[in-house]
Amino acid sequence: MSLKMQHFPQAQQDYRPPLIAHDNHFLGDVAASTDSDRPISAGFYHIKSGQALEYTYTYDEMKIILEGVVKVKDASGQEVTASKGDVFYFPKGSTITFTTESPEGVKAFYCGQRAQGAA
Repeated sequence: MSLKMQHFPQAQQDYRPPLIAHDNHFLGDVAASTDSDRPISAGFYHIKSGQALEYTYTYDEMKIILEGVVKVKDASGQEVTASKGDVFYFPKGSTITFTTESPEGVKAFYCGQRAQGAA
């Protein structure tokens, strides 16, 4: 049995993730595995200027900044001002704060070790 790949044309340009927090944080899964033992989901996170979001990860995640400038701070006090091309690894259990003052907002792509919709 051959397994088919999935293709999501123009997802970075066309996909509009749903609002998840405050009035300025948007996140949505675009693709997910069907492996119930080791699930993986990927999608887009958008931030507009405004209130910061503090999030505690219950899974491991990788994130790459696609557009804009975002401040990312962890609970240890480490803070990074990130821009296009920067990649992050957020280990399970880490608490991360995201904020931006960029008028154009921020777009990021993520891949997390969790079931679809479990963020």
